[in-house]
Amino acid sequence: MAATARRVILASASNARATLLRAAGVDITVEPAAIDESILKREARDRGDSAIACAKALAAEKACLISRRHREALVIGADQVLAAGKEWFDKPGDLAEARSQLQALRGRAHQLATAVCVSLDGEPLWWAVSTPELQMREFSESFLAGYVAAEGEELLGSVGAYRIEGPGVQLFCRITGDHFAVMGLPLVELLGFLREHGVIET
Repeated sequence: MAATARRVILASASNARATLLRAAGVDITVEPAAIDESILKREARDRGDSAIACAKALAAEKACLISRRHREALVIGADQVLAAGKEWFDKPGDLAEARSQLQALRGRAHQLATAVCVSLDGEPLWWAVSTPELQMREFSESFLAGYVAAEGEELLGSVGAYRIEGPGVQLFCRITGDHFAVMGLPLVELLGFLREHGVIET
């Protein structure tokens, strides 16, 4: 099937997600959705929702917000919730918080509950989820200091204060699950959806 001219919008400020889609050959426009994630996460915790349920809700909220502005387009929303046991982690607000977060995760396993939602005409049309698991190694304080200094404010854009596509991979001794989901997007499943809807060639 030949690709159609339907517009595809990524409702995310994530450079990693945009890079993944463009590298895969998907022509996208980026229009980040400005939502208060902290409120939605707090409500999810109060309801006793799972991390993946929360990620799905956040992805849908982003996609539908932008879809209501561009009803003819397919709008992609995505989100991640980092869960270590019963504790959820957010993007760090500054480098001191990033360092503390990495210290808290050191030597522990955590899951990246990752969800993507595609919206059309303001309504959710399709979802995919993935829950890769990552085991952080027992890195030294010296390594941590060098890592935070080298990465700098790049760490503030990641829910785990690491970029797996960069030096952050050195934080881990084991990664299980979808590599693309670790980077923020269940990409293979999303590409399948886009093929089924004629956005990219079959």
